[in-house]
Amino acid sequence: MDIIKYDVYSGPNIGIFTSVNDKFVFIPNGFAKTKAENLARYLQTEYLMTPVANTRLLGILMVLNNHGILLPKTSSPDEIANLRKCTDLNVKILDTKYNALGNLICVNDKGGVISPIIEKEFIKEIEDVLDIEVIQKKVAGFHQVGAVMEANNLGGIIHPEADEEDIKNFSNVLGVNLEPATINGGIPFVSSGMLANSNAVVVGNLTNGPEIMMLTRAFTN
Repeated sequence: MDIIKYDVYSGPNIGIFTSVNDKFVFIPNGFAKTKAENLARYLQTEYLMTPVANTRLLGILMVLNNHGILLPKTSSPDEIANLRKCTDLNVKILDTKYNALGNLICVNDKGGVISPIIEKEFIKEIEDVLDIEVIQKKVAGFHQVGAVMEANNLGGIIHPEADEEDIKNFSNVLGVNLEPATINGGIPFVSSGMLANSNAVVVGNLTNGPEIMMLTRAFTN
């Protein structure tokens, strides 16, 4: 699997502003067309430009796999309608009081890990929209599960201080091996600096050689 270094808005935080599955890379409005085309080529997807909640923070606010998309309740009707029109995915609003869904949920097509602060009444809805089973648990003491884990259908990485037993449990739920790792020169909030689908991994341009080696091991198991 290719691991490609890239920047967005002249910075390394590619996972804050963009989100990806195996068919689409979702990119904020105003993103340079050439950059969007390059990113789509690397990930072997189409690209789709959209705001979420009238912001550019797509990676923080949305959750997706190859079955569905979860959006915060601050998303506009136009955004929802456009995503439904342009994709074949199940697009739903999650009516929780928390907006930063991408920071609180880590999923692939096999399972998911959800922050314990997400109200339990929404768990079945998450499972139905994304067609997966999930568990709720903190990761390395953090409620921001989606910020400290990143997984595709082949592998994944997790905060380097995650408990060994938790890593085993999360690996079972997601159906892939998880490896402790950092991104962008030591950042443990790994999803902020990367995109991963079944075709490629794109990482922030500050990601160093040892981190690339960890990523290679994680996503080629």
